[in-house]
Amino acid sequence: MTTLVVVRKHNEVAIAADSLTTFGDTRLSAQFDRIYDKIVRYRDSYVGLCGSAAHQLVFESLLAQHKELDLGSKAAIFETFRKLHPILKDQHFLNPKEEEDDPYESTQVTALIANGSGIFGVYSMREVFEYTQFWAVGSGREFALGAMQALYGRLRTASAVAKAGIEAGATFDKNSGLPMTLYSLPLKSP
Repeated sequence: MTTLVVVRKHNEVAIAADSLTTFGDTRLSAQFDRIYDKIVRYRDSYVGLCGSAAHQLVFESLLAQHKELDLGSKAAIFETFRKLHPILKDQHFLNPKEEEDDPYESTQVTALIANGSGIFGVYSMREVFEYTQFWAVGSGREFALGAMQALYGRLRTASAVAKAGIEAGATFDKNSGLPMTLYSLPLKSP
């Protein structure tokens, strides 16, 4: 899995991820992975993905082919992922099945998004959340959330809080590891 975080503080947003990929009990660390960044840039947004390692290539392909996608608000992100779902199924062979009694087909994706509009989370049934301070996903999320909760009021920047979250995840989660990647950008004025 992974540790992936987004943070909003003052006039800055940040997104960060660990660099470890795991295949069962096998670990592929950054030392052996030429491209270990789990965060994809799309126009003025950063999208961090966790789950299957295949998600990264699929989303890089989707984002390169679809220049009109909007990640600037909760509603726009929902519509974007709604439009991408049939493409994921038809062109990338997504298996949309999770549980038998799920109300909707799954995209099998958990993502965090940071851009000048704010910080957002997207989950497998295309649920979209907009966060006010910070959030974390992946197997190291509990450690990251704890660290960010403890330090949010003490650290001065979104980047510093994000860094603390990833370091906690990488320290305590067996499926997360350093180095990290971290991107930050200013919030747009309302």
